[in-house]
Amino acid sequence: MTQTTLSLTALKRRVHPSRTLPFLVVGLLLALLLVLFVLPVIRLLLAPSKTAGEVVRDNPLSFGSFDQIGTAWRHLFAFQDGAMTRWLANSAVYSGGSLILTLAVSVPAGYALALTKFRGRKTLLAITLVTMIMPQATLVLPIFLELNRFHLIGTVWSVILPFSFYPFGVYLVYIYFGSSLPRDLLSAARIDGCTEWQLFSRIALPLAKPVVGLVAFFSFVGNWNNFFLPYLVLPNSEQFPVQVGLNQLLTSTPSFNPVAGAGLNVTIPELALAIIVAILPVLVLFVFSQRTLVSGMLAGSSKE
Repeated sequence: MTQTTLSLTALKRRVHPSRTLPFLVVGLLLALLLVLFVLPVIRLLLAPSKTAGEVVRDNPLSFGSFDQIGTAWRHLFAFQDGAMTRWLANSAVYSGGSLILTLAVSVPAGYALALTKFRGRKTLLAITLVTMIMPQATLVLPIFLELNRFHLIGTVWSVILPFSFYPFGVYLVYIYFGSSLPRDLLSAARIDGCTEWQLFSRIALPLAKPVVGLVAFFSFVGNWNNFFLPYLVLPNSEQFPVQVGLNQLLTSTPSFNPVAGAGLNVTIPELALAIIVAILPVLVLFVFSQRTLVSGMLAGSSKE
């Protein structure tokens, strides 16, 4: 009995209330995150399997039927004679085209800022940092006026050119080349007769594949999800990217817009399916590029 009493006393001393309090706080925070973030996502994934009435009446976490998913799919891609397909294709063109220009500009710019000395280098780097931290909405008006001055409003270039302006990508490449690229390797290459372009294209660029992949991923995701600028510069629904198209789809849903015309077959299940389809390209890209993203995030974390 004495040994048992001592064991209980020791257990009470180890499990002190002051030590269990942090675990309770963490548990409550995790439960709150589950309610606010995880459950809405699960409900979104299940919504296309139900009718509009079932979405409202039934258990939010219940599954409807695969037939209803097919019906929602047909109604969604029949909206405005296949507008959803055009919006997805437009997003691919805008995001892909701007990605090519982003990499063509950001990688050489970051390399030049990190490894070359020229007048105004520090000023240019400071401007890059200031532009990077500015909200994108503050740049929309001057960009719109500039595009209007060159008569580009309503064209593909009114989206691709502003999307290609990516100071965060320049800064990421600058950090990598400034901290991880061995200077001895570059010096040896110069002694062997390499030009500056050969140093960049044959030595620096192959070593920078992880950070280039990271810049490409962030640029593509940001461009794919951009709403405000395309909404302002593209007046025609035929030119909309998918994010702007979702807004038009939302205004055509009677549940959210009482004045929407009847007979459009656009209800909550179709709208939920459109959101899922819109995020699928980014999700697939993330799944197949995880290794590159992890390598890019660790690039520059250690110095020579």
